[in-house]
This record gives sequence, C-alpha cells and structure tokens, in this order.
Amino acid sequence: MVYKIKWTIRSLNDLHEIYSFIAKDSVRYAQIQIETIQHAASNLASFPLMGRSMPEFSHLPYREILVGNYRVLYRLEENIVIIMSVVHGRRLLKEPSN
Repeated sequence: MVYKIKWTIRSLNDLHEIYSFIAKDSVRYAQIQIETIQHAASNLASFPLMGRSMPEFSHLPYREILVGNYRVLYRLEENIVIIMSVVHGRRLLKEPSN
C-alpha cells in the first residue's frame, strides 16, 4: 500500500523558515537541505513506519524521521502520512494540545 503524503501549513512554514535561515549564508545549501528533507519525507509514502516513536511523547501517535540536524514529525491517519512539523534536532518540544 502506498500512503499519500500531506504537509500541514505549519510544516510548510517550517520548511520556509529553515530555507530562509540557511539561505542567509548559502542559497544553494538551503535548497539542498529542503530537497533532502522533502525526499526523506517522500519515502514515508512506501514505508510509513520507518520512523520511530517520538521519545518525548511515546504515548502519542506521533513518529519522526531524522534528516541531518532536523526532525520530521508526522502521524498516520488511515492511508495518509501527515507531516506535522520540521524542527531542528536541538529544539525542545512541548506536548501538542488538542
């Protein structure tokens, strides 16, 4: 089964912020980083369980894949992988509110 990948507005904003930050030093490296993140996330369409449960919130249905210094946070919903956010690995996360 192939899952559909859905990026939330928040996750797209995260990509934009990552690009803008890196592009201050190198537009080319910023482009490469964003493409690397997007490619890694696209692999979830075929392998949605390849990510691990998030250590901070193992009791919640969120998973993550690590891409360089970034964490791609997602959850599964039927046949859809929903990319919730992309954060730097050093960033402290708060439990999501419903």
